[in-house]
Amino acid sequence: MRYFQANNNNTGFPGLASPLPITDPYQALEILKNGNRRFLENSRLNRDHHSHIHATKDGQQPFAAILSCMDSRVAAELVFDQGIGDIFNIRIAGNIITPEVLGSLEYAVEVSGTPVILILGHTGCGAIGGACDQVSLGNLTGLLEKISPAIQTETSETERSSKNPEFVRKVTLIHLKNVLKDMLEHSPVIENAVKSGKVLVATAIYDIATGQVQFLEDSRKFI
Repeated sequence: MRYFQANNNNTGFPGLASPLPITDPYQALEILKNGNRRFLENSRLNRDHHSHIHATKDGQQPFAAILSCMDSRVAAELVFDQGIGDIFNIRIAGNIITPEVLGSLEYAVEVSGTPVILILGHTGCGAIGGACDQVSLGNLTGLLEKISPAIQTETSETERSSKNPEFVRKVTLIHLKNVLKDMLEHSPVIENAVKSGKVLVATAIYDIATGQVQFLEDSRKFI
C-alpha cells in the first residue's frame, strides 16, 4: 500500500490518508507543492511516526522519487512535509545522473509504480560552485565534470566563478535541464513511462535562504 498524509482519514493510522495508491503524476506533484507550502507556513502535519512504521512494515509504494543534492540543508522529507514511506530520496552531490542513480529511479518507476520524479537543485550549491571553479579533488573531480556541460552552455556572464552568484544560479538552472534530458536519453525505462503518461519528470530549485521550492519545467517539453 502507498500512504500519503492528510489531516483527516479513516485508515486507523493517525496522520495517514487513504491507502489507495497515487497513480496520477499531477496529483503527486501537487502533494509536493502543498507540502512545501506547509513547510513555509510552519504548519507541518502532526504525524505519528510509529503508526507510519507499522503501516509500511510489509512494503512501500512512495508517490514520488526525489533526486536531490547531498547538502545537509536540503532534506526532502522536511522540505515537502512528508513522512516515512512517502518518498524515495536519492541524494548525491550536484544531483547528477549516474548509472546507479538511474537504476534506483527505474526501480521506483517500474517496480514501485512511483508516478513522479522530481530533480531538486538548490541555491548556493557547493558542487555547482566547485565545478565553476574547476576544483580537482580525488573522486570529486569526476563528479564535478558532469556539471561542466552546463558551465559551457552559460555564456552570458563574464565573471565565471563561484564568486559570481548570478553565474552559479544560471549554471544551476541549465544543469537541472541537462539532468532531465540525460535521464530521458539514458533510461528507456523512464522515457517509455513518461511517453505512456504514467510518469512525469519535473525540475525544481530550493532556496536555502527562504525554504521555498520553485517548480520549473517538466518532461512534457522534451517528449
